[in-house]
Amino acid sequence: MELSERFDQALVMANHLHRQQRRKGTGTPYVGHLLAVSSLVLECGGDEDTAIAALLHDAVEDQGGQATLAAIREQFGPRVADLVEACSDSDDHPKPPWRGRKEAYLAHLEHADEATRLISCADKVHNARCILRDYLELGEELWPRFRGGGREGSLWYYRAMAEVFGRLGPRRLAVELDELVTRIEGLADGGGPVAE
Repeated sequence: MELSERFDQALVMANHLHRQQRRKGTGTPYVGHLLAVSSLVLECGGDEDTAIAALLHDAVEDQGGQATLAAIREQFGPRVADLVEACSDSDDHPKPPWRGRKEAYLAHLEHADEATRLISCADKVHNARCILRDYLELGEELWPRFRGGGREGSLWYYRAMAEVFGRLGPRRLAVELDELVTRIEGLADGGGPVAE
């Protein structure tokens, strides 16, 4: 597969929308996460629409709600817009309570299509990689950056996501997510740093 100018345009849009955003607790530009998720999608066989939706998967949730979704639909078409919308747990501001949003999103994944699950799992794999890396460096000082769920909520959510993807796929990423979550849980249970 060869990526077209549509992918270039999506990258420009993603960078523009998230330009002022940083990863939780770091100075890392948010677009780095979006690139990582899109890369994982492509590595696992996703098509161009799915890779574009991966670049834009947080745009509706974090950068403008329905107006942003309409712009995505106009520029990239209904399939990309539908995937982005399916990967968003809320476009409300202020957002509904954290636990309820996450429970609803988990229930939604039970009926989501393969492309939605691929993007969502790639997102969680990249997040879990970052959590593990930072946990090995910071220990328990990591958790205050997760204001919504904190330590216990985050551990619950990532284990629940690993279980959903373990049952429904995508298989390759689901295996990695489960391994990452297991390592994070081992650290959280006081097992100390786990050898790389």
